[in-house]
Amino acid sequence: MKSFLMYCSAATVALAAASLPAAAQQVAATATAKPVPVAELVKRVDIPYEEFTLKNGLRVIVHTDRKAPIVAVSTWYDVGSKHEPTGKTGFAHLFEHLMFNGSENAPGDFFEPLKQVGATDFNGTTSFDRTNYFETVPRPALDRALFLESDRMGYLLGAITQDVLDEQRGVVQNEKRQGDNQPYGLVYYKLLEELLAGNAYGHNVIGSMADLDAASLDDVKNWFRSHYGPNNAVLVLAGDVDAKEARPLVEKYFGAIPAGPKSVLPQVAIPTLPQSKTVKMQDRVAATLILRSWAVPGMNDADAVPLDVFGEVLGGLASSRLDNALVRKEKVAVQVSAGIQSLSQLGIFQIQAVVKPGVDANLVAKRLDEIVADLIANGPTADEVQRVATTSVSSRISGLESVGGFGGKAVALASGELYSDDPAFYKKQLVETAKVTPAQVQAAGRKWLGRPSLTILVEPGQREAYQEAQAVPAAAKPVEGPKAEPVKGTRGALPDVAQIGDLDFPNVERTKLSNGVEIVYAHRTAVPVTQVVMSFDAGVAADPANKLGTQNLVLSLLDEGTTSLDSTAIAEARERLGATIGTGGSPDRTYLSVTTPSPNLAGSLDLFADVVRNPAFAPDEIERLRATQLTGIAQELTSPQGLAARALPPLLYGAGNPYAKMAAGGGDPAAVKALTRDDLLAFYRAWIRPDKAKVFVVSDRPLAEVKAALEARFGNWQGQGPAGIKAFDVAPKQAAPKILLVDRPDSPQSLIIAAQMTSLDPSSELLTQVTANQVLGSGFLSRINMDLREAKHWSYGAGGGYNWLEKAVPYTISAPVQADKTGESIKAIQQQVGDFLTTKGVTDAELTREINGTTRELAGRFETSGAVLSAMQQNDLRHRPDNFYDTVTQKYRGMTVAQLDAAARGSLDPKKFVWVVVGDAAKVKPQLDSLGLAVEVVPAASVAGSSAAAASK
Repeated sequence: MKSFLMYCSAATVALAAASLPAAAQQVAATATAKPVPVAELVKRVDIPYEEFTLKNGLRVIVHTDRKAPIVAVSTWYDVGSKHEPTGKTGFAHLFEHLMFNGSENAPGDFFEPLKQVGATDFNGTTSFDRTNYFETVPRPALDRALFLESDRMGYLLGAITQDVLDEQRGVVQNEKRQGDNQPYGLVYYKLLEELLAGNAYGHNVIGSMADLDAASLDDVKNWFRSHYGPNNAVLVLAGDVDAKEARPLVEKYFGAIPAGPKSVLPQVAIPTLPQSKTVKMQDRVAATLILRSWAVPGMNDADAVPLDVFGEVLGGLASSRLDNALVRKEKVAVQVSAGIQSLSQLGIFQIQAVVKPGVDANLVAKRLDEIVADLIANGPTADEVQRVATTSVSSRISGLESVGGFGGKAVALASGELYSDDPAFYKKQLVETAKVTPAQVQAAGRKWLGRPSLTILVEPGQREAYQEAQAVPAAAKPVEGPKAEPVKGTRGALPDVAQIGDLDFPNVERTKLSNGVEIVYAHRTAVPVTQVVMSFDAGVAADPANKLGTQNLVLSLLDEGTTSLDSTAIAEARERLGATIGTGGSPDRTYLSVTTPSPNLAGSLDLFADVVRNPAFAPDEIERLRATQLTGIAQELTSPQGLAARALPPLLYGAGNPYAKMAAGGGDPAAVKALTRDDLLAFYRAWIRPDKAKVFVVSDRPLAEVKAALEARFGNWQGQGPAGIKAFDVAPKQAAPKILLVDRPDSPQSLIIAAQMTSLDPSSELLTQVTANQVLGSGFLSRINMDLREAKHWSYGAGGGYNWLEKAVPYTISAPVQADKTGESIKAIQQQVGDFLTTKGVTDAELTREINGTTRELAGRFETSGAVLSAMQQNDLRHRPDNFYDTVTQKYRGMTVAQLDAAARGSLDPKKFVWVVVGDAAKVKPQLDSLGLAVEVVPAASVAGSSAAAASK
C-alpha cells in the first residue's frame, strides 16, 4: 500500500501530438506486444522445500538455491506485541533488541561475529504477530550462524544484566522518538486506540514510554522464559544447503535446548464500531491528511484476498479509482492510497488522502465515501482485477531473487508456516489472486466496508503534547547491590569458519546502439526479470540555477502522458505487463528505468520508449503536478531530514558550485511556481537525449536479444538542439566551522549533521579511505554508532561516510539524538573523530574485522540483480574497470593499519566540520552555547529560500 508520506505523480492528459518536440515525433511507440497470461507468471513463482521437526518442537524448513555460496538463516518466534498484557507494551520489541546484545557463550554484540564472517542482511524485526532474526552468511559460516542463533534461543538469560536492559531501553526509546518526530508521526497511535481499543492488536508495537520505563530485569527475563523456546519457533535455511546437510547441524546446535511454554494465541474478535466516527488531530504538517479505517479479517480468512484486490483497485494501482478521480480528474488531492495491513488474526483496511492545500477536506472526505460506495455497488471490472493479479505476481517474482533478508524466500516460507501452518501459503495467495472474480471482490467489499468507519483528520497546527520518558527520582531508585556479572558460557568457543572463496562478479559486456548509445550488460538467470536503467549525464547539478526544481517537474511528467497515451492509459498498460517505470536522480545523474518480467520485455520496452521519447507535457498536467511538487516541498520543510538536507549544501559548497543546488531539495518554491512549459521542454531537450545517455541492463535474456529490442526502439533516437553543459568552474568553498540551528519546535529529537569538504580526488580509487571509515562511521559497529547508540543510548543509530560525487568528495555525519542530549552528543562526536584521527587510530582487531567482513560478504552483497545493476553504474561513474569486484579482495587483504590511519588523517580534519542541528531551539540552544562554536538560529521556513541563493554566484 502506498504511504501517505509519499507524493505520487499520476495524471490524465489529452494533448495533440503537435505540442511535442519535433525530433521526438519521429517515433511514436505504442505497446503492441501482448502480455503473457497471469497464470503463466504464477507458474514461475515456486520455492521447493523440505521440512522436519526436532524433538523439542523446533520446526525447520530448508530450501536449496545454489546460485551463490550463501545461506539465509531466518528464525521466527511466535511472539509479537499482540501477546503483551496491559502494562507491558513494547516488551516483544524490547526483547528483539536485547537478543542482539550477546548471549552466555557469545558475549557482546552479535553484529561483531556476524560481521567477521561476512554476513549480509543481518537484522531483526518485531510485528504485532511475531519476532524474527535473520542473516545471510557464506556457506562455510553456517555453523557459526547456527551456534549464534541457538545460543540466544537457549542460553540468553545469563547475559542480560541491568546495564544491558538500561542500554537497550534507551535505544528503543530513541527509536520511538525518531519515528514520532516525523510529520504525521503520532497518527498510528490514535488509529489503534480508536479502532481497536481493548483488542490484542490495540497498541503500537513499539509500546509506550511509561511501560518501557517500568520494565524491570525480572519482567523481561520472565517474558523470555514464557515465549522464546524452540517449540515456539520456526527456523528456515535457504540457499546453498539441503535438508540432508542441514539436519545434523540443526540437531547439533538446537537439539539440547528444552521446550518451553507454547505461545497461546490471544482471543481476537474483529470489532465493528457502533457508528462512524471522525477524530481530529493537529500536527506541524504541510497538508491535511484524511485516514479512514476499518477492522477486517486476517490473512487466513476467505475474504482476505478479495479484500486485498478491492483495496488495490480502489487505491493501490497507479490507475486506481481514487487516483483517477481525486488526483487526476478532480485535482483535489495530491496523493491517495488504499489497501490492507494484513495481519494474522485481523487486518486494517485503510484509505489515505493528502488534501491539496486550499481544498476543503470535507469535500474530499465526501468524495471518498462516494467512490467507495460506487465500487461496492458496481464492483471492479475484470481488467482491473487482472491488472492487480499481474502486478502482485510480478512483484513476488522480483522479491524472491533473494534467499533471505526482509522479503526473500526464507521470509515467504517462515511466514506461511508461522501464520498459516503452510510454508507454501504464498503460492496459495497468488493462485487465489489470479483466479478471484469481480463478483467475489465486490461481495467482500460490501460485507466489510459497508460497516461504520473511523476517520482521522490531521490538520496543520500545533502538535499535541508528547509523552516523554520519565526520569526516576533519586529517592525512588532502589539501593544498588553488588553488580551482577554475566554468566560464563559452557558451550565452548564459536565454531571456526573454513576458507571462504573470492567473489566471481558477473561478466559485464559492452556494446552500442547504432546512434552511439552504449549498453552495459550483465547476465543473471535467478529470476525471469529484466531491469533496464537509462542513465543521463545530468542530475541535480544540471538543474538551471535560477529555476531549481525544473528537473523534478520534468521527471514527474514523463510517465504522466505521451502523445498517444494519457497517464491512466500508461498506468494501465504497465499494470497489464507487470512492469514498473521509474524516474529519479542523483547529484550527477538522471535516471529513467523499467523493470519487467522478461516474458513481457517487448511490450514493456514499447511503453518505456514511448515515455522516454514522446512526453506530452500537457498544460493541465503541468499545473496539477506543479501543485503536487509544491506540496512536497512544503512537506520537506516540516521534516527533520528535509530541513537538514536544505540547510547543509550552502555551508558545504558555497555559492556558485553546481552541487549547492542540492539545497533546493524538491525545488525552490518561487521558481517552481514560475516554471513555464517552455522551461520544461528546454530541460528535456538539453539533458534527456541519446548523447547524454548510457543504458545499463541486467537480464536473464541474452545480450543479443536485449540489444535488438533496445535498437528497435531507441536506435534512431537523435537529440534536438544543443546538449546541456554542467559548469564546474566554481570550486566548492566550505563555510567556516559553526553551528546552524534550524528551529523546529516540539521536536523530541534533534537531528545533528556534521560535514566537511575533503581534498580527495573523486576520480581516484578511495578504497583505503572508505575502509578506514568503516571503523569510524560506517555500519553498526562503527565507533560513532557504538558510542551514541550502544554506550550512551542517546540515539537509535548514527554514522558517517563519504558522499562520493563525480566532482567532489564531502564527508558527512548524521546523528538523530534525544533533544536533551544534543550538546553532549556533539561533544561525543567531536571526541570520537578527534581521537580516531590522532591518538586512537585503527586497531589490529578492527582491521581484521573489516577486512574479513568486507571480503567475505561480497557474494551475499551481490546476490540480487538490483545490487549488480547498482554496482555496474557506480563502477562506470567512478571510472573503475567492469571487473573491479573480481579484483578487490586482494586489495583489501593488502591493507595495513598504517595505511588506513594515513588515509583517514589525510582526508579529514577534526576541526573543520560545519554543523547543522534541526531541533527545538528553546531546548537545544543553551546546550550549544558552550561548545566553542558560533551558533546561528534560523526558523525552518527560512531554509526554503536558501537554495536559490546558494545556486547563484
